[in-house]
Amino acid sequence: MLVLNFVIYISFLLACVLVVFYAERKLSAFIQDRLGPMEVGPYGAIQPLADLLKMLHKEDIVPAKADKWLFKAAPIVVFIAVFMGYAVIPLNANFVGSSVAMSVYFLLSIVSLDIIGLLMAGWSSNNKYALFGSMRAVAQIVSYEVPIGLSVLAVIATCQTLDLQEICMQQSIYNVAFEARYLFGLPSLGIEVSQMGGILLWNIFQSPVLFIAFIIYFIASLAECNRAPFDIPEAESELIAGYHVEYSGFRFGIFFLAEYGMMLVTGLLASILFLGGWNPPFINIGALKLADYTSGVKGEISSHIWGAFWLASKSIALLLVHVWIRWTFPRLRVDQLMFLCWKVLTPLAIIVLLISAVWRLLMVM
Repeated sequence: MLVLNFVIYISFLLACVLVVFYAERKLSAFIQDRLGPMEVGPYGAIQPLADLLKMLHKEDIVPAKADKWLFKAAPIVVFIAVFMGYAVIPLNANFVGSSVAMSVYFLLSIVSLDIIGLLMAGWSSNNKYALFGSMRAVAQIVSYEVPIGLSVLAVIATCQTLDLQEICMQQSIYNVAFEARYLFGLPSLGIEVSQMGGILLWNIFQSPVLFIAFIIYFIASLAECNRAPFDIPEAESELIAGYHVEYSGFRFGIFFLAEYGMMLVTGLLASILFLGGWNPPFINIGALKLADYTSGVKGEISSHIWGAFWLASKSIALLLVHVWIRWTFPRLRVDQLMFLCWKVLTPLAIIVLLISAVWRLLMVM
């Protein structure tokens, strides 16, 4: 079962990364009035595989004055820290790699260890630009984990659980164990939606402030993944390429996969906490049971397929917004980045958490 779980999750990661990598190149081309990849396969669809093969054939260079053991181990440490977070991601109503009661805590804690690998890469390269890039990355990631953690706590305060599968189940048409769910939370403020399912059960509609928490989480996740406009650790105009400037071939590919893996895991977590997880967006309208039809029968293969499809679709949609933002906004300065974190997002996230706690008390009264 361990081997099977590993194969399923690594296949899920690689498939999503290939889709997002191709979509990023095409979407950026459309934004800039270009065509993007067109030669390899129909509309350049096989270009990511061609780029992968080319990268794997490149020479693996280790600088003469680098700390060779740390230099070689750094990308592995980063990827393992990111990939271990997938162990607690529920892909559908029936499948989760490791059913941990405190899976949210495990995910946030284990993924944060990637900063050790980033610092190892920058320091061991014996390159000042790589060291500056790794120091920027560590400072940025540690800072933005605060608003991310607070926004996640707002969801936990509302759902009263640390189990990601249970959070998905509370937003599900399969849910029969929890109290009736109402649009906007309270019976006096909304209609009963437990049997309607779909988008009306998503957490962003269960509390008036969880949508704000979602926006805070999404902005902070851009910085957590070193994505534009928070890509100062890899600022080409200043640091050449940042902490992985000395890497090539397979080891650079590991960094590349870890970056996209981090993007995907933040997208998966956002989908689970705020957007219904593996549940469909459609609702039951009278005799038209759209939520039931697109959820499948729990325990059967249909629920496996539908659940994985909806979770992957929501996550990839969020990643495409990452791409859109990358080619729209200019890079922030370091002082602007820290100002946004500590003086805007963090105070706002604290207020959202307090309101979420009060809202939950009102719901049980």
